[in-house]
Amino acid sequence: MTRVNLITGFLGSGKTTTLLHLLAAKPEGEKWAVLVNEFGEVGIDGALLAESGAILKEIPGGCMCCVNGLPMQVGLNMLLKQAKPDRLLIEPTGLGHPKQILDMLSAEVYRPWLTLDASLCLLDPRQLSDTRVVENENFRDQLAAADIIVANKEDRWSASDRQALQEWQKQAGSDRAVVTARFGKIDPALLSHPRRNLRVLPDAHHHHGRAESGLAALSLTPNARWRRSLNKGQGYHACGWVFDAETIFETIGLLEWVRLAPVTRVKGVMRIPEGLVSVNRQGEDFHLETRQTAPPDSRIEIIHEAEADWNALQSALLKLRLTSIA
Repeated sequence: MTRVNLITGFLGSGKTTTLLHLLAAKPEGEKWAVLVNEFGEVGIDGALLAESGAILKEIPGGCMCCVNGLPMQVGLNMLLKQAKPDRLLIEPTGLGHPKQILDMLSAEVYRPWLTLDASLCLLDPRQLSDTRVVENENFRDQLAAADIIVANKEDRWSASDRQALQEWQKQAGSDRAVVTARFGKIDPALLSHPRRNLRVLPDAHHHHGRAESGLAALSLTPNARWRRSLNKGQGYHACGWVFDAETIFETIGLLEWVRLAPVTRVKGVMRIPEGLVSVNRQGEDFHLETRQTAPPDSRIEIIHEAEADWNALQSALLKLRLTSIA
């Protein structure tokens, strides 16, 4: 029997960092798996989680619950059948609805194979002051569906953010647990809490620009040195790039590109002369970390509320390559 947790949270709330922390605390002797879904096709989280020691399955290119739930079912069935993990952590895109996923996991057909434990929702209380976020249907439903709310990034809160969180708790009128965290460091024991939130959620209304591409992250075609992918839906636009393993980027220039790009979110794992660096920017928050295990390529993706000048951003990025590329 596989125990399952759904870990949701809006864009930039810290889901992947939280996953890495939980996976690092995995009990010895247990086999854990992660089913991860991203809005774009590039598959950044897969690269970040690759060295976690967990069995990983990616569903890139939109919301895993779409197309009648087929991508979700295929990925879930493959993990349960082939890996037989003791625990499965499911991370949907920050722009995804939890209802269809929870309904599927609760279906009669899966009861002999899995037990659905507590669902966690990561919340950055600073987003409670952002009207665009608060009015987003996905943001509201993710919070409504969770058993435990993780108020993350406490180190970045102001007094008004704390007040906004307190006011939200009063308005929500819920007795669900709200725990605070920094850098996604939460007690792994939260995963073993039972699912208690059985409220009925409204059906989701999806507005994707196109159907999902399948179960594999974007890869390079033969003889290609780089490739670009575009995606849109839920009122957001994404553009991502994949570069081959021989492409190295100028360190300072790359970090400045990430910091100054006029978009809401930038996330990537990139090769630089010093080795490998992961970059993660949400608004003005900018986190970078050097890494040891290198993926077979470099991957970076940007997400914005409107269609940005992808060609200008791409041109600036391509100029940062240190290798001679046609």
